[in-house]
Amino acid sequence: MMQFELTKEIIREIKDNIAKQHQKAILEVLRDIHPADIADIIDELNLEEAVYIFKIVDKEKKSDVLTELDEDSREKVLNALSSKEIAEEIDDLETDDAADIIAELTDDKKEEVISQIEDTDHAKDIVDLLRYPEDTAGGLMGKELVKVNENWSMLRCVKEMRDQAQEIDIVHTVYVVDEENVLKGILSLKSMLTTSTKTPVKEIYNDNIIYVKTNEKDEEVAKIMQKYDLIVVPVVDELGHLVGKITIDDIVDVIKDEADRDYQMAAGISEDVEASDTIFKLTKARLPWLLIGMLGGLGAATIINHFESGLKTYSSLIIFIPLIQATAGNVGVQSAAIMVQAIANNSLNNEIVKRLLKELTLGLVNALALASIFLIISQVFFQTDLKIALTIGVALSTVIILAAIIGTFIPLFLHKRGVDPAVATGPFITTSNDVFGILIYFIIAKLILGF
Repeated sequence: MMQFELTKEIIREIKDNIAKQHQKAILEVLRDIHPADIADIIDELNLEEAVYIFKIVDKEKKSDVLTELDEDSREKVLNALSSKEIAEEIDDLETDDAADIIAELTDDKKEEVISQIEDTDHAKDIVDLLRYPEDTAGGLMGKELVKVNENWSMLRCVKEMRDQAQEIDIVHTVYVVDEENVLKGILSLKSMLTTSTKTPVKEIYNDNIIYVKTNEKDEEVAKIMQKYDLIVVPVVDELGHLVGKITIDDIVDVIKDEADRDYQMAAGISEDVEASDTIFKLTKARLPWLLIGMLGGLGAATIINHFESGLKTYSSLIIFIPLIQATAGNVGVQSAAIMVQAIANNSLNNEIVKRLLKELTLGLVNALALASIFLIISQVFFQTDLKIALTIGVALSTVIILAAIIGTFIPLFLHKRGVDPAVATGPFITTSNDVFGILIYFIIAKLILGF
């Protein structure tokens, strides 16, 4: 299938052809491109145009296009389709994708769509998946898999696998279960090809298997698959029964969503939002952190006001307030980002004290380097009084060390309290370090200069 590049010219051409009802010309454009590219086209259209394109798409691609659409476009399309039409598309989808789409419908429409699905086994599997929270392994998994009984001979095993594989697009792994459907292991292709047809499965399967339980959080599943380089992982219930599998494409979505959430948290956005959301929702997500930043700024202003008399005597101290605040904020965010990454990757390995000492040492080295550079610049370019320059240099060093400690400690503290440590890397760290930085700056200035 050819690689497709979506351009403004293509969108304009498709819009013109829709307006003129030139269906043949549109199908000519869509014929050789991937469902994901068709979804990208639909995402650029208005409601009427999107529904028109979706309804004329080749039947073999239509279900895949539906899963590739972004949430807003899919909602538009689904609202324009009848329950029967949705059921027809879902009938061709794997159970995990079908469950994801049905979960977006209203309760009444869910029941209507499920009742219209012709394959009753498929419908039962979808209903089963809808029972699980979407952020768990149960909510991620699909029901399509190939499994064999440990007591079967290789001859029967191959026959049963052929029957099961007819209903599955891709066979990733062959799972071995017992009479109670308890997961026992996996069966390799090499073992099947090199073993006598009379040999029972239980003599050759590999029982060294990694699995997850249905209630495992999606983030933990992602970490497990990443750690062990898995493209698929089986899912079992509390009793060890094999109930489904999770493939890498589902986990890529989880990783992307988590990265988006962490990025938003680090930027001071408290909810999962998108640019297309309402002004109210966007304001609700951003305003709390903006208020925190404002309160931090007021706190810094109060500190400056408290030392107003000293600033009248040493007015040159005012010039370097932005330097103290910016340096403190940057050092804190750097330390916090490294710590959040270590927590996310589970790479701390009970080395918290060691990590704190390392950041403290790093902060000390950075402090000495930056303070030295500042002293040279202050004398060469600003001709600052040496005593004041030394005061600022000492304050800068102290602020850098403290900011490194705060940036390292706060993510650990939040993590221990069950709070997402990603919240520490944005306005939280920046604001707190701004305030503490200014306070330390003036305390040191008062001690050295005596105002």
